Amino acid sequence: MKRTLVGALFFLAALSANAAEYQLDTAHTQIFFTVSHLGFSHSTGQFIDFDGKFNFDEADFSKGSAEVTIKTASIDLSNHEKWIGHVSSPDFFDVEKFPTMTFKSTGVTQTGPKTMDVAGDLTIKGITKPVVLAVTFNKAGKAFGAERAGFSATTTIDRTDYGIKYGVPGVGAEVSIHIEVEGSQN
Repeated sequence: MKRTLVGALFFLAALSANAAEYQLDTAHTQIFFTVSHLGFSHSTGQFIDFDGKFNFDEADFSKGSAEVTIKTASIDLSNHEKWIGHVSSPDFFDVEKFPTMTFKSTGVTQTGPKTMDVAGDLTIKGITKPVVLAVTFNKAGKAFGAERAGFSATTTIDRTDYGIKYGVPGVGAEVSIHIEVEGSQN
């Protein structure tokens, strides 16, 4: 009985060891978005202040999870102060009232040898909606003294679902999001 219990504990420890926790390497992680501006161009911006973590098991993607918190006041739009001021206002992100937006995964489905869909809840301006990120696993391995893993992810949301309706339809309702993620184990 004792031998069976010890064996079961080692087995459980080995299983949990496969799903490792990584902290976002914010120097090598970027969160970009693109939206149509009056049909003339597709304006691109990014958020530069965020934090988060993810769990990843290269042998079983379904064991993965992710949590990210983004500071909305960290928006950068080509370093154009007037434009940044406008999207920080109540017309768009209302950063005074809603200083953060969050993403928390609810499930991962492997779609190919290096691809997965990461379903989760995205909260912007206090409104939470489900989204699915199409994710590509880039690489895992040791670098700079730590185990690291990296991914590329995309999704598209309708900003009006989050109460951001200013300028529609001239300024597009559809927002494309592109994320480059690198994390390391501490």
